[in-house]
Amino acid sequence: MERALGVNTWVWTSPLTDAALERLAPRVAGWGFDTIELPVENAGDWDPRRARTLLDGLGLSATVALVMSPGRELVLTDAPTRTATRDYLRRVVDAAETVGSPVVAGPAYASVGRTWRLSPAERAGLPGELAEALSPVVEHASAAGVAVAVEPLNRYETSVLNTVDQAVEALAELPREHCGLALDLYHLNIEETDIANAIERASGMLRHVQVCANDRGTPGTDHLEWSRIVTALDRTGYSGPLVIESFTSDNASIAAAASVWRPLAATQDALAVDGLAFLRGLHTRAPDVPDPTRGAPVD
Repeated sequence: MERALGVNTWVWTSPLTDAALERLAPRVAGWGFDTIELPVENAGDWDPRRARTLLDGLGLSATVALVMSPGRELVLTDAPTRTATRDYLRRVVDAAETVGSPVVAGPAYASVGRTWRLSPAERAGLPGELAEALSPVVEHASAAGVAVAVEPLNRYETSVLNTVDQAVEALAELPREHCGLALDLYHLNIEETDIANAIERASGMLRHVQVCANDRGTPGTDHLEWSRIVTALDRTGYSGPLVIESFTSDNASIAAAASVWRPLAATQDALAVDGLAFLRGLHTRAPDVPDPTRGAPVD
């Protein structure tokens, strides 16, 4: 299955602004990407109407990433914090509707970096608590024609949802048409014993996919079994984009948040362009051509 290929603006900058998008979007389109992913760190950082006009003129579609910065919590928190977090998420949905994104994707349950040892009672109560807290946001998204794609993160970034199975359980009571999973290969590589099998377990709920190398660098420069990953995505019926998500070490705040202490490619442009070429090759390679990311066939 051939899919749209995209890139998140975090590869170059944070937070995204109108000026940054006007600088980046023409380059992204010129390189041949189909989609650009727009993070909403704070509502109002960039103008969705202005972005829609710009992207339409360049022939780019958009996806939108939500950002759970410190203080944004939906579970195991107080009522005012939960209310403020819902308000933020609704505004992200509104931005997605305006810019034409079919999803808002990210860890819509707790702030990134909030980790603690959950008690058995807390763990048992999480699915119900998250479903109740997220339900009004999903209803808002449904009215806007947008799906909420909830992303499990690795154990160092959250205590809440780390695996596909945990996320499937937590979202079981929410309507699948409007709430599903966002999967990121970086986190799957840490938390899943078999990435391809984990992807297949998300079948019927997969709404968004972010990709990178196992070290968050250029896709393909790694040990990941890319041919199995693509086959697993095909088996789930996922037809959305594959979006390169990585980060720049040049921005102090984002480098600290993502633990990017060194450059992950020769340049950020190279990370995007080389990653695009690799992903395009995955989708155009003939079935009888060996996958270069795996070992040579053994007779």
